Amino acid sequence: MKRVFIIHGYGAKPSDNWFGWLKEELEKKGFEVTVPQMPDTDSPTLQKSLPFLQKLVVKCGENDFFVGHSLGTITILKFLEALPDGEKAGGAVLVGGFSESIGFEKLSSFTKKPLDYEKIKKSVGKIIAIHSTDDRSVPYKFGEIIRDKLGAELITMHGAGHINHQKGYFKLPEVLDAVQKIENRK
Repeated sequence: MKRVFIIHGYGAKPSDNWFGWLKEELEKKGFEVTVPQMPDTDSPTLQKSLPFLQKLVVKCGENDFFVGHSLGTITILKFLEALPDGEKAGGAVLVGGFSESIGFEKLSSFTKKPLDYEKIKKSVGKIIAIHSTDDRSVPYKFGEIIRDKLGAELITMHGAGHINHQKGYFKLPEVLDAVQKIENRK
C-alpha cells in the first residue's frame, strides 16, 4: 500500500490550509493518507513530535511518502535522519520548509542539533521543496538551503507567502503533482 503522511506546521491542525484537499485527491489515486494532529501544536518540541511520527509510521519503506508544511518539514527531516539503516522512504515534499534555525526561539528544539544531510539523502528517494519568494515566516533562502544541501528539486512560487490559508491556499496542485512525480520515479 502506498502511504502518504501530511504533517502540519506550528499552530496548525489537519483541517487547515490545503491538507484536506490533498488528502482527498491522493485517496482518489489509491494512496492511504494520514493527516495527524501533531502534539502540542502551539508549544511544539522535537522531543514530542519525533516519537509521535515514528509511532505513527512504524516501519518506513519505499511506498511511504511525506508531505510537510513549515514546521512539519523539519519534523519530517528529523524523522528521515533517525531512520535505521536499511529503511528508506520513497520521497518527501517540503512546503515553506526549513532545515536550519529560522530564528524563532519557540522552535529551537528542532534545529538545536544540526541535521546530518548525508544520512537524510540516504534515507529518502527524492525530495521536492516548494517555496514562495515572498514567504515572511520562512524566507525563500531556506528553500534554497534544502535544495543545495539535500539535492532537492526546488519549485519556486511567487506571491504565495507562506503557502497557507492566509494567502487563500485551500488547494495546492503543485504538491499533488510533486507527490505523483516522486511516486512515479520508482
